[in-house]
Amino acid sequence: MTAPMIKIGQIVPSSNLTMEREIAAMLRARETILPERFSFHSSRMRMKRVTKAELEAMDRDSDRCALELSDAGVDVLGYACLVAIMSMGKGYHRIAQSRLHQRTVENGAPAPVVTSAGALIDGLHRMGARRIAIVAPYMRPLTQVVVDYIESEGIEVADFVALEIADNLAVGARDPLALVEIYKRLDLRGVDALVLSACVQMPSLSAVPLVEREAGIPVLSAAIATAHQMLSSLGLQTLVPGAGHLLSGAFPALSPGAPA
Repeated sequence: MTAPMIKIGQIVPSSNLTMEREIAAMLRARETILPERFSFHSSRMRMKRVTKAELEAMDRDSDRCALELSDAGVDVLGYACLVAIMSMGKGYHRIAQSRLHQRTVENGAPAPVVTSAGALIDGLHRMGARRIAIVAPYMRPLTQVVVDYIESEGIEVADFVALEIADNLAVGARDPLALVEIYKRLDLRGVDALVLSACVQMPSLSAVPLVEREAGIPVLSAAIATAHQMLSSLGLQTLVPGAGHLLSGAFPALSPGAPA
């Protein structure tokens, strides 16, 4: 008997292309070694430039998106914009996850909600990372917001690179393999983990295993952390080939329905 299809829902900025590609690529790779099968469904919030004003306006659209995805009865819902959450104030990922989950409950189709911001924090804690370095595409002030948010969650950001790209389509058009050289600008002495892309729009998946081997430390991205927390919230094995240490299967899923 064929197993039921697991429906993956994502709330994405209207100009974001990468998250839909990378989440699908990871879970398709997982399908080659494990029995679960996935389908992918998105609802979009309007945003073209990564500025605080556009991010705040976009976040107000997330309730509508949660309702639309719960109409489709998705099994898990991911809010796929890290900086939108982090720019709303420290700890905001908990507020957003609770509010959007409540929208699915009110719509009669309750589903766990993951945010890429919360997933990155959770993934770093699950790996025991206390001192990290990050690469981000954002303008430097927004990158500093991300750094401050991560540090407010008990994780030191020892060094960072801000690529200072405001146009979100330009971020998504970057060659992920450029990160193989960019990460070398970072001082990795005493660092427990490297966040190769602290942005779900900046492609990085193909570079992660290369940099992880070269740098000799765990390497992850916001997209990888989101996939890990989606699988974890569904009670599924957190194993994806070629997606770095966090998705190596070493960090098991939570019990289904447990808080992410």
